[in-house]
Amino acid sequence: MSRWRVVIMPHRSAHPTLGPLPSPRAGACGIRRILTPERSLASHAPTRSTVLTTYLDDLLAGAHRRVTEARAIEPLPALQDRARAVAAPPSLYDALARGGVGVIAEVKRASPSKGPLAPDLDAAEQARAYLDGGASAVSVLTEPDRFHGSLEDLSSVAALGAPALRKDFIVDPYQIWEARLAGASAVLLIVAALDEPLLRSLHDEATAAGLSVLVEVHDDVEVAAASRVGARIVGVNSRDLRTFELDRDAFARLRPSLPEGCLAVAESGVRNAEDVRQAAADGADAVLVGESVVLAADPRRAVADLVAAGQMVGHPDA
Repeated sequence: MSRWRVVIMPHRSAHPTLGPLPSPRAGACGIRRILTPERSLASHAPTRSTVLTTYLDDLLAGAHRRVTEARAIEPLPALQDRARAVAAPPSLYDALARGGVGVIAEVKRASPSKGPLAPDLDAAEQARAYLDGGASAVSVLTEPDRFHGSLEDLSSVAALGAPALRKDFIVDPYQIWEARLAGASAVLLIVAALDEPLLRSLHDEATAAGLSVLVEVHDDVEVAAASRVGARIVGVNSRDLRTFELDRDAFARLRPSLPEGCLAVAESGVRNAEDVRQAAADGADAVLVGESVVLAADPRRAVADLVAAGQMVGHPDA
């Protein structure tokens, strides 16, 4: 029996490159869904959910809308020219490959599940505390609607000189060059939000722009896609984007199947030193930590404790 999956495409008037689309119907968020036969991933997809919820639909629609608005102000070639004039950023890959379990600490004002976390947060001040605590890099949410982030936050953090990751719903090369202009060292690509040709295209674009790429996966099917596009940094997100439920065994379960030689990042659910030690035992090269350090009374101390745990415990080769 043929499998089907939901392909999310922007409304025909909203997409900057596809031009008019044949169907006049669109959802309330400017998104139309098209059922298409599952591609070659189907044969490797025992656990893959093929339906994305309204939550992710809305975030992707917002990303397409912002790209369209930005392109109307500044075309991609002009943005690329300005970005290429900016000094090359430090390497996220190199920062995470120095031994032990590195800590990527996150600047995060809000989350869809918990609402406002630190709405008055000073991004640069928060990042400085993380770096003083020994963080290898800083992740910056730039999605404005649900996470209340901005490119200004990214720029202010990148100006500190350490690797900065643009964490957003990247759907277009334009966003990669926005990140490069802001001084980012890397971008996040979420396999669950992209079909494989687009994942490959965006991965190649980021590499050409001189950026590292953190490729985020949730299951074996997405791991296989990350491997095929040549991902060198792979993050296992233990939080399901459809349900927000946390699967604390996800990293340990998927780590053995990650691409050989890649840097493995444990994402979501890392709260304390014990969680870092467990991630290390499971084969993590780094952890990405968000809410626990954002909400900490002393973020420098909170990060320092995580860094110390990561440096004290070795981990086996996967």
